[in-house]
Amino acid sequence: MGKITVSNIKVYAYHGCLDEEGKIGSDYRVDVAIKADLRKSAVSDDLADTVDYVHLNKIVKEEMAIRSKLLEEVVERILQRIMQEIKLVDKATVAVSKLNPPIGGNVEMVTVERSKKRK
Repeated sequence: MGKITVSNIKVYAYHGCLDEEGKIGSDYRVDVAIKADLRKSAVSDDLADTVDYVHLNKIVKEEMAIRSKLLEEVVERILQRIMQEIKLVDKATVAVSKLNPPIGGNVEMVTVERSKKRK
């Protein structure tokens, strides 16, 4: 078993319940961690035998481009796509953070994180 982490994927997106959030957007940070059997790729040195983090980044960017009211839904879509498209993944954890959220205070970020295991 092994772990691959893609940290601090920076995305500008338009999520939120407020109309203004859909118009002006906000900065987001996405972190993805997957667990998979990496023994074969450790020996073969072949990209086809591992989880391509370029593919993980592509999934994140595509799903972040689809507007949602709640970060929970965005996280769920990212998790579903990872599990559907990358069969080698046994477990995925995704955290989506809205930077400087408009919540009436000095808050650096709000984060929603979830995990999904292959059945």
